[in-house]
This record gives sequence, structure tokens and C-alpha cells, in this order.
Amino acid sequence: MISFSVMALVFGVVFLAELPDKTALAGLVLGTRYRASYVFAGVAAAFALHVALAVAAGSVLTLLPQQIVHALTGVLFLGGAAVLLMKKGEDEEEIRKPANQSFWKVSGAGFMLILIAEFGDLTQIMTANLAARYDDPLSVGLGAVLALWAVAGLGIVGGRALMKRVPLELVTKVAAVLMLGLGVWSLYEAVAG
Repeated sequence: MISFSVMALVFGVVFLAELPDKTALAGLVLGTRYRASYVFAGVAAAFALHVALAVAAGSVLTLLPQQIVHALTGVLFLGGAAVLLMKKGEDEEEIRKPANQSFWKVSGAGFMLILIAEFGDLTQIMTANLAARYDDPLSVGLGAVLALWAVAGLGIVGGRALMKRVPLELVTKVAAVLMLGLGVWSLYEAVAG
């Protein structure tokens, strides 16, 4: 059974953490050069794979005693908040343009870019933490993958307009505050439990 409250929380945290990330900018660049649907297909497949790996890792953590899981996730959330707060503006990276603009070439380029760029990324670690914290892999997985797909879609289709209206620094700070709150809450539960 899906918990909509867990799914919504995961969606919000992952969405805000991913929005200022380099992959949103990469999606924007790919979307301006290629057919958006082809780019999204590859990017979405890569994000789905990353979420599945993160949820599996988080589910393994649930086998540990609850106090250890709360302490571990608390420390990782605080570390994630620190990474976001210390993050400098990321420049748009140069992406090679495939000569062949077929579906398989373009979606493959998007898939490989995200697969490599996001491996071990903050949102993947955060998704594993949330899976361990809530012991609800389906709700966490759905929330995370929908958030990542939403950011990818925004980056591919409407990234330029969004970047002009919402400062990335503000989005980064909101995500950091959310992660800080989750970290403190998890550590409190580890000590109180």
C-alpha cells in the first residue's frame, strides 16, 4: 500500500535538492539541442534505475536496529544539508552532440549522461536514507522518481524560464533547511529511542 504522505514528503525533498543540480542544467542543454521526448525517455530511464538502486540500498539499512538507522540517516541528512549550503553555482557543462539524432542515439546520450552524473549523487543518497527511514520502499521510490522526472521535464522543457523566475540559490537553501530538519529529527529519534 502506498503512503501518500511519505510519497509527498520524498517528492518535495528530492525535487528541491535536484532542482539546482547539474543534471537539471544538462537536461536543459540536451532539450535545447534535441527532440525533448527523446531526451526525456533516456533521462527518465536513468533516473528510474538510480532510484531502484537507492531504494534497494535503503531497504537493506532497515535490517539494522532502528537507533542505528536513525543516527546514520540523521548524519547523512546533515551532511547533505552542508553540501547544499556550501555548493557553488555550477556551470553548464559542454555536452557532445551525437551526429545521428535518432531516438536511440539521443535517448542513449541522455541515459548515459544521467547514469554517470547521478551515480552516488546527493539525491540518490538521500533517497536511500528516506527508504531506510520510512521502511516504505514503494512510496519512497515513487516519490523520488516522480520528483526526478519532474525536474528533468522542467529542465528539458521550461528550464530557462524557471531559472529566470526562481533563483537557484533560494531553492538550494530551502532544500538544505528541509534536509537539516530531517537530520535533526532523525538524530533526536536515535537519542530518544
